[in-house]
Amino acid sequence: MKRLSIVATLSLSLFLGGCELLNMEPMDQISDVSFWKSSKDFQLAANGFYFSLTTVPQYIDQNSDIAYGQGANDVSDGSYLAPVNSDDWDQPWEYIQSTSYLLQKAEESGLSDTEIGRWKAEAWFFRAYNYWKLMKTYGGVPKIDMPLNTDSPELYTPRSTQQEIVDFILEDLDYAIPLLPKQSELTADELGRATQGAALALKARVALYEGTWEKYHGGADANKYLRVAVESAQELANSQEYALYRGNGADSYKYLQVLQGDDSEEVILARRYYELRIVHNWTRELLLGAEVPTKNLADMYLCTDGLPIDKSPLFQGYALEASEFENRDSRMAQTFIVPGSLVYSESNTWVEMYPSFIGNNSTRTGYLIRKFLDETPEAMRQQCAYDFKEFRYGEVLLILAEALYELNGTITDEELNITINDLRDRVGMPALTNDFVATNGLDMLTEIRRERTVELAFEGYRRDDLRRWGTAVDVLPQALRGVKFEGTEFQEKNPSLIIGQDIQVDEEGFIVVQPAESRKFEVPKHWLSPLPLQQVQLSQGTLEQNPGW
Repeated sequence: MKRLSIVATLSLSLFLGGCELLNMEPMDQISDVSFWKSSKDFQLAANGFYFSLTTVPQYIDQNSDIAYGQGANDVSDGSYLAPVNSDDWDQPWEYIQSTSYLLQKAEESGLSDTEIGRWKAEAWFFRAYNYWKLMKTYGGVPKIDMPLNTDSPELYTPRSTQQEIVDFILEDLDYAIPLLPKQSELTADELGRATQGAALALKARVALYEGTWEKYHGGADANKYLRVAVESAQELANSQEYALYRGNGADSYKYLQVLQGDDSEEVILARRYYELRIVHNWTRELLLGAEVPTKNLADMYLCTDGLPIDKSPLFQGYALEASEFENRDSRMAQTFIVPGSLVYSESNTWVEMYPSFIGNNSTRTGYLIRKFLDETPEAMRQQCAYDFKEFRYGEVLLILAEALYELNGTITDEELNITINDLRDRVGMPALTNDFVATNGLDMLTEIRRERTVELAFEGYRRDDLRRWGTAVDVLPQALRGVKFEGTEFQEKNPSLIIGQDIQVDEEGFIVVQPAESRKFEVPKHWLSPLPLQQVQLSQGTLEQNPGW
């Protein structure tokens, strides 16, 4: 059973204070003489940083092309406006301030790195992590490496460039890495704390993002960052501290995401949950159709011969509810609920589940998500206790493969074997090779990106990927579609649904949940999110709004 090893014994609000960057409460309420005297004090302070890790659920993929919710959202239709305030801005700044405060107190304490070096490293790691969240959302932001008070002149620091923020993130991570323990050095009580592997994984993630952003958005230093991505991911892989989870055989990909995968060899760092203490309700929300897959994602899964559905003779078409799932990459059936397959239910029994367009098991696209469905009575009572795996080894392998190809324009079969093909081997798919790509008229970069999309589906990466690749302008304005309804078993089983009235289909008979004319991605406006209006106003002219907003 997971141990409750990271608990903010001191109130998180003691260190964060609910302050905003430009509207900040004094930070001196914690500088009392009874604290910051020992390693334990710094550890207690560092515990609070873990609350900044991403929480379940991950609705963010509804802002892309692979997921849909209960209806259209203002991001996908392009109608969203600059907010007055936003947690996407406020919360990272709160953690940046608290991490900087710990680092300041460390310098003042006179304690050595032997005593508090690890907690300084956690502060550097989480400052980098929260700057990463700001950077990928807003681009360049103010670079502030000190705690601020209400009269600090640094409150009016102008925005640094995106590249300057990336360099600052990488610098913090370089400070952190040598002072953090390796995964194998953690005691049982320390599982879930930041490690060298977590810092290397974040470094690789940030460097890949910036490298591809610069490559596809006219930057000059793409290769500089791509090399950092390769080096960081390769160092992590060479450490042999992690491996892909295979504990549930052919179903390991599915079980990685729930309780069976918690604290497994693939998990580098996770937002942790605990039975009866810290829980979530993602399983029940998915069963009720809070987020459903689209045809865009369904079509990406290869057939078992390694070919796309438009090239493979194994593809069985759409006539039956489950026919498109036949002879496909097993990750499809571990990510989607195959009509007629067994699903753990509210009655705490296994039942055959079929998608419905009204009532129970309702889905607007005709698809339902299996990934993240925990198979326990507690999950059915809205008490899920499985972790959200923020950093996992599978992502690192994908980073390494993509960065190698983007840097060199090629990737060797040996490099494919230790990255893409390790992931494919887990799910019984044939290896990707250069000869296979050439023989079948495929494109290697497309296949690497395909692998990333299906492996990381619904983990919150897709919109960021489309933006950094520069393809969002072509992909996101396309219609969101679902299953083929007209002339199929779906229509036979739902004779009361009238096409054009109860359900919309395109000329090919596929469900349309959001037509192309209702989707929008404006350039340059939608490359980045708008800064909150109140922050721009409070900055007295030093915060410049993003283009188009």
